[in-house]
Amino acid sequence: MTLENNKLKVTIVGGGMITHDQLLPSIYHLKRLGIVDDITVCALNSAPLKDLADSEAFKKAFPCFGFRACPDISESPKKMFPNKFREIIGKMDPYNVVVVAVPDQFHYDVIKEAIAASQHILCVKPLVLKYSQSLEIEKLAYEKGLFIGIEYHKRFDRRALLVKGDYASGRFGEFKIGEARMVEPWFYRNSNFQNWFVKENSDPFTYVGCHYVDQVYFMTGLKPVNVSVIGIEGKFPNGKIGYMWTSGRVVFENGGILNVVDGLGYPDDGAGSNDQGITLFCDDGKKGALIRHNDQNRGVTHSFVKDAGPGGTLYNFASPDYFKLVPWEGEGLKPVGYGYDSVEAIIKSAYFINNETAQMSKQDAMGRKREMLKSVDRKGIIATPANSYINELVMEAGRMSILHKGRPVNIVYGNNPHVEFSK
Repeated sequence: MTLENNKLKVTIVGGGMITHDQLLPSIYHLKRLGIVDDITVCALNSAPLKDLADSEAFKKAFPCFGFRACPDISESPKKMFPNKFREIIGKMDPYNVVVVAVPDQFHYDVIKEAIAASQHILCVKPLVLKYSQSLEIEKLAYEKGLFIGIEYHKRFDRRALLVKGDYASGRFGEFKIGEARMVEPWFYRNSNFQNWFVKENSDPFTYVGCHYVDQVYFMTGLKPVNVSVIGIEGKFPNGKIGYMWTSGRVVFENGGILNVVDGLGYPDDGAGSNDQGITLFCDDGKKGALIRHNDQNRGVTHSFVKDAGPGGTLYNFASPDYFKLVPWEGEGLKPVGYGYDSVEAIIKSAYFINNETAQMSKQDAMGRKREMLKSVDRKGIIATPANSYINELVMEAGRMSILHKGRPVNIVYGNNPHVEFSK
């Protein structure tokens, strides 16, 4: 496919950490490449938007680039605009892009608003917290020829892509047992997390454990069939109670077991910004095999004379694999890593769908859009509602389990996929 001139207007709903660290810089670069046109960032209040607008990192990496802030950054940070995103999305021309970057429990509401306005969607993981909502979203989007990409960026880690190919060829045999961990830094407890990451809304297994459950499914093709999650409660600085640590066990359809440890507690003075990795043991009945990814330290260590704040300490695991802004042959800095690759793949998919069908009749265009949606689903690299629905079932099962003190929950497939407590 070749690039055309029908650039995408992008509205990001949510101005928090993931927007600053990955989404906005990726979309700035896509604007630089001629794929994205105007950029709007919408938030609950002006405070995070002002932080984005004042970012010295962005001024250095993307000089002369900016975004439209809604509400305006001149508004008092104490004034809330809970429905501003509806107003902004409602005014968008159809078949542009809405980026959903709000807390997990609000995804469904924003996605429905975007679909009603006929917008393609990039959504941070997980898509939603219930399978029935995922199925509804899939059908509504397909009817309108809308592309939805879920930003499971670990699918774009070259290590995972390598394993996916080798596992499919039988080089590892069959997955039997493994463990994964993703522990985010302690300073998350002092951030906006304390306002939404409470027991009734989310937990570390749902928030980050989903990455590794999806990765095992992505690499092996095995579906999860049983989930149990135990949480350890803690108090945020504002006094609200949340699950600070979780231990999850996911059983797959072949009997393989993945144990997942997640939390908000990696030392702010630690060498990396978090602690993460996965180990899978496999065999073919005659010989053992191993998949081990140390995502914490991928062989790059730097020791500085001054630090750069949390996650940028004096002795630092400075891997560029996920996301970094680096010098390049053009102006400013460019993003590199699988975090950027994931955003680029999703935005470009929407872009190509639009340009492929731009000169067709309305009927022919809709038929071709649906063909292209099905093609992305079948390819299975970008997570879509159709090819990653197991994640919604796992999230629903995980929430059921943790709220019932770790009681195991079965995932039932077939004509009516659903979750139910184990008998």
